[in-house]
Amino acid sequence: MRRIYFLVPSVASAQAIVDELLLARIEARHIHVLAREDTPLEDLPRASVAQSSDLVPALQRGVAAGGLAGLLAGLLAITFPPAGFVFGGGALLGMTAFGAGFGAWMSSMVGAGLPNSRIEKFERAIAEGQLLMMIDVSSLRVQEIEALVTRHHAEAELEGVDPNIPIFP
Repeated sequence: MRRIYFLVPSVASAQAIVDELLLARIEARHIHVLAREDTPLEDLPRASVAQSSDLVPALQRGVAAGGLAGLLAGLLAITFPPAGFVFGGGALLGMTAFGAGFGAWMSSMVGAGLPNSRIEKFERAIAEGQLLMMIDVSSLRVQEIEALVTRHHAEAELEGVDPNIPIFP
C-alpha cells in the first residue's frame, strides 16, 4: 500500500474527490481528510489519531526496542540466573514478549501526543484553510488515482507519495 497526499482548497472540492474515489472503488476507510479544527468536514472521512499523530511509527519503534531489551534481559537471566533459579526457553520467550508489549505501550502513549512527522510540512497550508487528503491505495493503482484526481480537479495539488504505509492499526 502507498499513501498519496493531496492539498485541496475547500470542503466542496474534497467531497467531489471523495465521491470520485468511491466510484473508482477506493473504500472510504482508505481515505483520510485532515483540516483545521474549525473546518466543518460534514460527511468527509476524518483523519484519525493514527494518521494525524506519530502513533504508528512510535509503536513500531517501541515494539522493536522493547522486544530487543526483553530478549537481552532474558539472555542475561539464562546466562546468569539469580539466586539459583534455572530459566529455560520459555522464560526467554516470555521476557521478549513482555518487553515488546511494554515498549509498544510506552511508545504509543508518547507517539499519540506528537504530530505526525510526515504531515509537518502541510501544517502551514492546513492553518491557512486548505484540506490535506491522504489516500491509501495499492502500489499498482497510484498512477491511476493520481491521474483521476488531477484530471478532474485541477485545484488539487499532488504533494507526494509515501513508499509504504503501516499495515496496522
